[in-house]
Amino acid sequence: MSPDDVGQKIAPLSPHSLARIGVVGAGSMGKGMAMLFAENGLDVSLYDIKDENIDDLQPVLQSGLAPELHKKVAGFKDLTQFMNSLGGKDADKLLVFSIPHGSAADNIIGQMRDFLSSGDIILDGGNEHYENARRRQDELQSQGISYLSMGVSGGYQSARRGPSISPSGDPAALERVMPLLRRFAAKDPKTGTPCVANLGPGPCGHYVKMVHNGIEQGILGIVNETWSIYKKWEDEGELRRNFLFGIGTDICRRHKEHGQPGHIVNEVQDKVVQDADDTEGTGFWTVMEAAKRHVSAPTIASAHFFRIASADRAQRMRVVQALGEPIGAARKQHVSEQFKEEFIEDLRLAAYCGCLASFAQGMNLIARASEDEGWGVNLAKCIQIWREGCIIRSEYIADLLQPLYEKEPGVLNTLTLQPVAEEIKKTIGNLKKVVQYGLEWNAHIPTLSASLEYLKYCGGKHLPSQFMEAELDYFGAHNYDRKSEGDGEVKKGQHHYEWKPA
Repeated sequence: MSPDDVGQKIAPLSPHSLARIGVVGAGSMGKGMAMLFAENGLDVSLYDIKDENIDDLQPVLQSGLAPELHKKVAGFKDLTQFMNSLGGKDADKLLVFSIPHGSAADNIIGQMRDFLSSGDIILDGGNEHYENARRRQDELQSQGISYLSMGVSGGYQSARRGPSISPSGDPAALERVMPLLRRFAAKDPKTGTPCVANLGPGPCGHYVKMVHNGIEQGILGIVNETWSIYKKWEDEGELRRNFLFGIGTDICRRHKEHGQPGHIVNEVQDKVVQDADDTEGTGFWTVMEAAKRHVSAPTIASAHFFRIASADRAQRMRVVQALGEPIGAARKQHVSEQFKEEFIEDLRLAAYCGCLASFAQGMNLIARASEDEGWGVNLAKCIQIWREGCIIRSEYIADLLQPLYEKEPGVLNTLTLQPVAEEIKKTIGNLKKVVQYGLEWNAHIPTLSASLEYLKYCGGKHLPSQFMEAELDYFGAHNYDRKSEGDGEVKKGQHHYEWKPA
């Protein structure tokens, strides 16, 4: 689509040139973004297929938005009225989707197709699978409608105050919306830089957000396994400004209300269902993509499988009955104050080492996918947009990785970067000690132990996989390379031994 095709619509969008923005999806994220847009000078039309999400709009505005701005947000239950509020078919329209992944976006696009015209832009801010985003981009581009793949991170709090944003797609459309996105995005507290960047062509914005959530899943697993979190961990050192450890301290401090003894967290059932009930797909997709693209990501995968195992508690209780409680019961320990102090420091550095492993796995996956797809994703920009407004914010790790990626933008394996290797060498001993004690105490440490094994086998000069290769050759004639011939390539070997005649 050339500038001549869209006429005046090619001008960059700003709060001054755009009268009203349309938000599709009035859940907590959609309402949060609507209020954020209103505070930044835009009138907002908000639509949802569920009437109840529009019915409770006014109470949300009453509690979350200045009274003089309420008139800037209008809710709609009828799609025709919603689209007409944006000026109708021939108006310059910008739509933001905040809806579940899968068929929801296809359905709403089909319903509003007659109201869309060349030059209109759809920003899909849902956790969509990148292949769905790619398909919609191809389908709509032929009509001059730009569907931009846009990861939005930080949860509903950041949607309200300023999220981390990872957009991609048509370059001309991105150029038009970037002034708006820079205004609404979270800002790096160190530099004031907006946590948004044009990540490139196609659906790579959703891909990067998917992997963000995979890294998040790995870190959540580590936080889940350490649990004894101290405020100073987030205040200083290697876990400085780590979002998940920060909110972990809030959770640990939150007592029951009305003076009741105990903590709120002790009332929370020990099951995570967002993966098992298919409301959340990004963790599963990350694991599948890692396998598909041959990127080792056991920290992320182990955290995912732990969540799945936790989900069906009723079934788990039947397994407990079959195996007996001692199999999975952590044993309480009575230790000296000196041991406790030393172990807490080991735990902090082990948690950091595991977080670094999760980041390395996620960044390796983005790098590999970018090379496979020809996206040209800038890894340093990914780290920059994750400095604020997102769930995997971790300032120390960002300060470590961003300059390294700026210096070596084409790196495919983060573990080959020497400063990263030095951080791992500095902390892997702590991780080993924590895993050792965890096994001794029967603690649940799937993510920490997977992180340790990952670093061990990625850093292993001699692996027992030579025996696996021999067995594959024995029964399947899969061939092998010889050690004497060097490192070899990632392809079938040149040699076969007839271990046993057929």
